[in-house]
Amino acid sequence: MDQVSLVIILLAALLIPLIMAKFKINSLPTAVMEIIVGIVIGPSVFNFVNTSDLISQLSTIGVIVLLFLSGLEIDFSLFKKRRTALTPLEQKNAVNTPKYSPVRLSVYAYSTIIVLSLLLAAAFKVSGLFSDFWLAAILFGTISLGIVIAALKEQELLSKAFGQTILLISVFGELVPMMGLTLYASVYGSNSQSLWLLLLILAVAALLLLRFKPFFRFYQNINKSTTQLDIRLAFFLIVTMVTVAKSVGAENILGAFVAGIVLKLLNPSETTRERLDAIGYGFFIPIFFITTGVDLNLRTLLTSGKTLLLIPLFFLAYMVAKIGGYWVLKLRFKQANALAGTALTATTMTMVLAVLRVAKSMKTITSDQSGAFLLAALLTCVISPLIFNKFYSAEKEDLVKTAVHFIGANLSTVSVAQQLRKGWYDVSMYTNHPENYQTYHAQVPVTLMENFTAQDLQDHGVFDTDILVLGHIDAERNYELAKAAKAYGVRRIIVRFEDRNVLNEHEDELRELGVEVYNTPEANITLLRALIESPSTLLLLNDTENSIYEVRVLNHLYTDVQIKNLQFAQDITISQVIRNRKLIAPNGNTTIMYGDRLIFTGNKQTAAQIRQALATAN
Repeated sequence: MDQVSLVIILLAALLIPLIMAKFKINSLPTAVMEIIVGIVIGPSVFNFVNTSDLISQLSTIGVIVLLFLSGLEIDFSLFKKRRTALTPLEQKNAVNTPKYSPVRLSVYAYSTIIVLSLLLAAAFKVSGLFSDFWLAAILFGTISLGIVIAALKEQELLSKAFGQTILLISVFGELVPMMGLTLYASVYGSNSQSLWLLLLILAVAALLLLRFKPFFRFYQNINKSTTQLDIRLAFFLIVTMVTVAKSVGAENILGAFVAGIVLKLLNPSETTRERLDAIGYGFFIPIFFITTGVDLNLRTLLTSGKTLLLIPLFFLAYMVAKIGGYWVLKLRFKQANALAGTALTATTMTMVLAVLRVAKSMKTITSDQSGAFLLAALLTCVISPLIFNKFYSAEKEDLVKTAVHFIGANLSTVSVAQQLRKGWYDVSMYTNHPENYQTYHAQVPVTLMENFTAQDLQDHGVFDTDILVLGHIDAERNYELAKAAKAYGVRRIIVRFEDRNVLNEHEDELRELGVEVYNTPEANITLLRALIESPSTLLLLNDTENSIYEVRVLNHLYTDVQIKNLQFAQDITISQVIRNRKLIAPNGNTTIMYGDRLIFTGNKQTAAQIRQALATAN
């Protein structure tokens, strides 16, 4: 019977995404559908499935893997100190003051959630509806990081300021309640150890981080398909941290979450993360969510008058606890988006399940109360994403064109600048030659400067750009400015070297820094050779309708997809795929991987939109 129940659960896990795709059910997260299906196939409706020891063990592994993957999702680069000075481009396009960074907004927003959660917990205790003050406060302060990430990914918002802010609020909404749960279990649990022992979890995590820090630097050289060393490391971290957590009286989910953070700090490759997602979301996590639905016996819960009263009250508490974030988000984002973001942060499920599992094992909550909390959380997962998708629209700051700053106004740079201005680029040009300024300022935006020192360029906001082109004739000056711009933090730097001797001296150093270099005579030789060997090259270069593009694939919507199955496969021709610095001759069956660089041709208008979609970090 145990095996039959497991087969039914796995069959349901297989059919749910297929049915959702067939009927285009996009408004509900897959996890929510899995819980609903669990309710249907469990004792609440058809009673096809009953939980056994085997299913319970797999479900426990599922929640451990889920919390591990949640820790792996945290982007710690968001906490790094960044420049706060406005660039000229930001001054023209910003609609709100930039002093409210995603980190600051998220701290403010989650502080309001803590305060409101405590007040709501006090209200429930005073009213006698739910007497456990600390457990209620923890539950009301939870946010489902996994569901929030899924919603942000679908809207391609994780790389934007709005998405980063909501993501960080959700990280706090999972991390803070988890720490609160650990303290709660340590104080009120019968098997808890001394609180200071909890520091051992952090100590072991730090030790593992230092021990395996160089792991991903060399494992590629020895990894084989039969060893999968990165996956072995991941599960070693999970088991180690869960064991340490249990041994000091903490919950296993805290150990799993910390293990995910450790692996994240080890900087694994995107391929490693995708394989871990495949293991978790392909097997263990669906069992956990479906089993959660199976364990909800609605026939029993809905016969209790108190439970029927608590469900809407708990639902309102989940929503009201997050409402303070609306006024915080309005400090930077549009009113409608502030509402959308607030609604999305009201989504709660993952940590609620974990907290309730611990509370029931400690016997500090009844089955009716647990069911009411869970059903209310399920309602937030249904309603909150619907509100978010209804009200969200792109922020003005997200529609800003790519900024390109040229240092040096001459025939070649001005011609390129004129063409770029017709596309999705905001072009500015700087020169220190008055005669060049007089010649070109009527054709493109040119600023005349007295000096081209690094400090002068920084003071004038020249380094505040997405792409910096150093097209000055002076090769040594270009070299010095390239280093200064890289130290300042410019993402892409392209440098002109007419003097091959200077280029030979500095080429390796600049390439190591990630600076792109070019030499005009060599470019001309390469073009002439291409014309001799491929006469149609000039036709393609001069084509006013089509052009050659290169793009790095950062959008997960287009990874792990065969070229023939891309939705725009008929609009472009992919001629080369560059993966790990190796050229791949693609065909229709070639699978696009995250980080691949695609060289393709297509209609200039259509291809530019496709290029932007592929390069949108998600």
